[in-house]
Amino acid sequence: MKLPEEYDEQPKMGLTVVRMIIGVTLFISAILVLILLMNSEKIKKSVRTQPSAQPDESAGLVADNGTVDEFVPGTLTPDDFDFWDLYPEETAEPVQEESVKKEEVSDPATDGKHTLVVSTDGKEEWVLISPYLPKNEYDYTKLVCQSELMKYFEDGRQISYVGADISKYHDYVDFVKLKKAGVNFVMLRVGARGYGTGQLMLDENFLDNIKRASDAGLEIGLYFFSQAVSKEEAIEEANLVLENIGDYKITYPIAFDMEFIVGDTARIEALTREEKTTIAKTFMDTIEAAGYKAMLYGNKEWLIRRVDLSKLTSYDIWLSQPGDIPDYPYKFTMWQYSTTASIDGIAGYANLNISFIDYSEK
Repeated sequence: MKLPEEYDEQPKMGLTVVRMIIGVTLFISAILVLILLMNSEKIKKSVRTQPSAQPDESAGLVADNGTVDEFVPGTLTPDDFDFWDLYPEETAEPVQEESVKKEEVSDPATDGKHTLVVSTDGKEEWVLISPYLPKNEYDYTKLVCQSELMKYFEDGRQISYVGADISKYHDYVDFVKLKKAGVNFVMLRVGARGYGTGQLMLDENFLDNIKRASDAGLEIGLYFFSQAVSKEEAIEEANLVLENIGDYKITYPIAFDMEFIVGDTARIEALTREEKTTIAKTFMDTIEAAGYKAMLYGNKEWLIRRVDLSKLTSYDIWLSQPGDIPDYPYKFTMWQYSTTASIDGIAGYANLNISFIDYSEK
């Protein structure tokens, strides 16, 4: 049983204890708050200093070594959700990306490596010029056309010769008047093979033409219109030419002329490029074996697309490109520059040519 004075002392002793407990609690709380603040600052610095920090599906933190630290609940404060600092600040000057140069696409019309070829149906194609075939080196600014006669000059001296190619389609030709008009040579058609029947035919006017052209003192060359579909037929055509030369002096080449027929189907259309090349070579080899100069006739499309010129480089080329300055890139020695000329000695249109070689002196 307590005395009355003991009851007076109990309230004083309890108040002191309570104050001590509160003080200790506040001290410990302050220490805990300080520790949390320090940990929070370290985490924020770690996140901010990572160069390429990206949010991850696992909501973890990306360490410097590329691994993902596991998220520990209770270690973050509201300040840690201030993720704006994760993005780099914009610099005054934007980073310039390295420019990638696009490969320039060459224009075949201007690169000097292609030539335009137009087929018989009007289709246009830029064809690569072969670096292995001999090129022509003519300076077309040296061409002069006088009274429809094309002439080529070097150092003020004419070094070319004017010719006319003649067939039965020109009817009667006055070769004396033709020579007086300035023609130096003629290319006479000996004959042809039917493009449908395949029958060999001598030109109706050939024998008369060669006699009167010789009498007029003109230099003479020949050509044959071929529709051969085999080597045997090519030899047959060449022999027809040789058999009808007789004793006449042939000073200009004997040309092989193979063409498609405009508006109709020719028997040679089924031939491959290689087959046409072989037939042309066979004809010209037969002509040269007999001691004459052989020549290949054709327009630009035929020469580039229809035969393989790499196998025919030993023969001279007679280029047909009327109405235009030649854009044929390879070497040629004779050029048919007009099929609509008007000249004394030929009634109607005349086919005129220029030869850059005087074959009569070869």
